[in-house]
Amino acid sequence: MTRYDPDWVRAYYDQYAEKEWERWDKSPVEQVKLAVHLHYLNQYIQTGDRILEIGAGAGRFTQELARISKSITVADLSPVQLQLNRENAQRLGFSDAVERWVECDMCDLGPHFADGEFDAIVCYGGPLSYVFDERVRALGELSRVTRPRGCLLLGVMSLWGSVHHFLPGVLQVDRQINREIISSGDLSPDKSVSKHFCHMYRAAELQAVIEASGLAVEVLSASDCLSATWAEHLSSLDRDTDTWQHLLEMEIEACREPGCVDMGTHLIAVCKNAA
Repeated sequence: MTRYDPDWVRAYYDQYAEKEWERWDKSPVEQVKLAVHLHYLNQYIQTGDRILEIGAGAGRFTQELARISKSITVADLSPVQLQLNRENAQRLGFSDAVERWVECDMCDLGPHFADGEFDAIVCYGGPLSYVFDERVRALGELSRVTRPRGCLLLGVMSLWGSVHHFLPGVLQVDRQINREIISSGDLSPDKSVSKHFCHMYRAAELQAVIEASGLAVEVLSASDCLSATWAEHLSSLDRDTDTWQHLLEMEIEACREPGCVDMGTHLIAVCKNAA
């Protein structure tokens, strides 16, 4: 597996800047993905929970968490993303819910957080896809700082869902390189097909890695499946109608089906820490 390079991740998200906030609203399909993520956040995060949001980026999920809890610690490897998070919190009025902003590496939380300090961890957007060979260490750190029976909400890039989403471009890549990427799940610098380096998971692989880290998987879901190829049609739907809500209900159910869980661009796992 490709080696984890925190300097690359930091530089990538420093440069990505505001796009990390904007990407969830840029199309109806992305809005469906956001709604699926929020479904599990609203279902499993409790009022009064002390929350660590790791890889929080510019704050799209921080804003939603602030509607539930007033005890959020925001953490990210990128100082630019942390600054944007702070600015958005102040501009949009949810800064009172954030106890502190911490620049840190999720593979080494020891200098920053004590054992069992948090009731819940939110690690959405794919941070675990960037740590490559250090994923067991990262999961161990997230588990360590979560109280016994605490909840962890994790998001990673999905292999087959990404192939589905980017299929026209994928078919232009050399076949042997495609086979290597699909076999390993790694988009890495040596492949020269993308400037975005990450590990893309199969659902079974993600579940196995989580369980090997001592966490129990309660839910495994795709971020989207039914809506993935229907952006043009979804653009005509009013978000305030029963039709849109019905779509989200079907999407949330379908994304958990064994035949669909690998077909979103992201995988979502809801886990419980060991007692």
